[in-house]
Amino acid sequence: MKIKNQLLAAALCCFAIAAQAEKLTSPDGKLVMDFNLNSKGTPVYSLLFQGKTVIKPSTLGLELKKEDPEQKTDFEWTERTDKDQLDRKTDLMTGFVVRNTQTASFDETWTPVWGEEDKIRNHYNELAVTLEQPDNQRHIVIRFRLFNDGLGFRYEFPQQNNLNYFIIKEEHTQFAMTGDHTAFWIPGDYDTQEYDYTTSRLSEIRGLMKKAVTPNSSQTVFSPTGVQTALMMKTDDGLYINLHEAALIDYSCMSLNLDDKNMIFESWLTPDAQGDKGYMQTPCQSPWRTIMVSDDARDILASRLTLNLNDPCYIEDTSWIKPTKYIGVWWDMITGKGTWAYTDELPSVKLGKTNYAATQPNGKHSANTQNVKRYIDFAAQNGFDAVLVEGWNEGWEDWFGKSKDHVFDFVTPYPDFDVQEIHRYAAGKGVKIIMHHETSSSVRNYERHMDQAYQFMVDNGYNAVKSGYVGNIIPRGEHHYGQWMVDHYLHAVKKAADYKIMVNAHEAVRPTGLCRTWPNLIGNESARGTEYEAFGGNNLNHTTILPFTRLIGGPMDYTPGIFETDCSKMNPDNHSRVRSTLARQLALYVTMYSPLQMAADIPGNYERFMDAFQFIKDVPVDWSESVYLEAEPGEYITIARREKGGKDWYVGCTNGYNNHKSELNLDFLTPGQRYEATIYADASDASWDKNPQAYTITKKTVTSKSRLKLNVVPGGGYAISIKAIQ
Repeated sequence: MKIKNQLLAAALCCFAIAAQAEKLTSPDGKLVMDFNLNSKGTPVYSLLFQGKTVIKPSTLGLELKKEDPEQKTDFEWTERTDKDQLDRKTDLMTGFVVRNTQTASFDETWTPVWGEEDKIRNHYNELAVTLEQPDNQRHIVIRFRLFNDGLGFRYEFPQQNNLNYFIIKEEHTQFAMTGDHTAFWIPGDYDTQEYDYTTSRLSEIRGLMKKAVTPNSSQTVFSPTGVQTALMMKTDDGLYINLHEAALIDYSCMSLNLDDKNMIFESWLTPDAQGDKGYMQTPCQSPWRTIMVSDDARDILASRLTLNLNDPCYIEDTSWIKPTKYIGVWWDMITGKGTWAYTDELPSVKLGKTNYAATQPNGKHSANTQNVKRYIDFAAQNGFDAVLVEGWNEGWEDWFGKSKDHVFDFVTPYPDFDVQEIHRYAAGKGVKIIMHHETSSSVRNYERHMDQAYQFMVDNGYNAVKSGYVGNIIPRGEHHYGQWMVDHYLHAVKKAADYKIMVNAHEAVRPTGLCRTWPNLIGNESARGTEYEAFGGNNLNHTTILPFTRLIGGPMDYTPGIFETDCSKMNPDNHSRVRSTLARQLALYVTMYSPLQMAADIPGNYERFMDAFQFIKDVPVDWSESVYLEAEPGEYITIARREKGGKDWYVGCTNGYNNHKSELNLDFLTPGQRYEATIYADASDASWDKNPQAYTITKKTVTSKSRLKLNVVPGGGYAISIKAIQ
């Protein structure tokens, strides 16, 4: 009886604590987060910005998979004794009491290896709430961090007797909206993010979903109201809200499912081949769930909340990690002029057995020694760091759509690609070669070859790799964004770091700021990039949305710089057009941030417009400072950036469907310093579809007191280099 009384007293004490709502305020006082438990003992939070509700009271918690009542408890096949408790143990949402709360403040400035600026401030107030569930004798921690630009929170699961190994059935994190906001969204999918964005009210998502789902090499749409993060929204009263996640490690990628009657988003995790959404072992934690908010869209672009919620750099010596500007044997194959495959004679290939020397070359194989040397020469002549070569290795004749396990070995070249000669020639010109590892999503094949493939790169002077995951995943039934694949992508990056190799992963899970911890993750695709311009085209406003969505988690290898926008000039059978003016292609080197930037067109097309190509030659890929001059998602973005460690600035503007007038204030320049501005702009008669190569180049002297007025056509843009006059 004494023990029971003590337990009752402890429980009453906990309920007393629970009755008191907790409040957390951002360092500048503009954001306020409230936390409490409702009558069911369910965690509830809400968020306000300058007194306006951003997130209405929203519940938190998880549903666990019911444990097998017939499962033995040890190797002696002992029967379990808790069969009557298994239903109750699935509930990690209700019946909580507050056991403890802790608050803290944190303020640091850290230096990224590369980035949009050379210093990043990490300043937040924190609330950690320890919740006990007396019925199941277990506890969890919900940790909140409130920054001036938004909120991050996560679930933490300390090691304990009654919560050790568990399987997540569903995560029930809610984001309750205050109204029928305008959203910039792509369909929720377990396998691809390569969709055009739809702009609509939340209530319209269901009706527009079918049209928004376009074909892809691997796709699994899960709901008529499911969307992916980062999700950008705008309220009728002018608030910008962004929902995403940070530090996605050993967990399934989160999408959002909308209850469109009540305007409540709920987390939706990617399942594995068995339908389970996470295998966990304590101590462990979820990724951070993030909410950015401001009344100025530029603040969303400037936010470093995602990076700040990741751990500091794990790599001690980062001297080998170099921002890179490159060209590549790629666009002629994307447009269909050339091929990845060496021959057209092979209906199937078996690694190590197929004799390519006995086949007739198709005459269109792009990755041949002579052609690659042409790219190396062009790179060396124009100051580029590297050349990417795709299609150099055996196996491209039957690589796609065959669910083939042993698809590539990543070390055996085609007969017309001389690895040693290319290495010698490139090294003599001071140019690096970027390796290409297309896995065809046979992930276990890639892992069995990974050490050999990375060592091959080291032996031949390759210090960066573009990896690809086209098609359905092997092991079969796994998804691109499930826990198993999330673990694989990070494993590849960590393994690459052992060999001092930088990674640019395509078709991988979207970035969540892990490049802070592993800065050799120098790029990702994970969205619809320039290649789709050769497959029918991207929406005109695509690049005015991506910085608010995909780029919130990290840089994108968007592969800009297409000067010949009529694809039929490359391949008469390809009638697609790049939906952009030439001037906007220049602007993307500034607005689509990446430390890895490709000049994606073929050398011959650049040689026709060398005056415009000068901007691509000049523009850096690493920055000391970024200033967001104007921004409206779906409409336009204009950004100015200062080169790393220098005085020169570069400006880019990308525009959507409407004409746009920029009135730029150059007060970000150093007072008293004179600069020469070279302005690459749409000509007055420019048109993305009828006259995309109409541009003007003008020069003028400017200072911090100067103002510039520029007109931009639909699908257009401008780029400006602003160089200090000595």
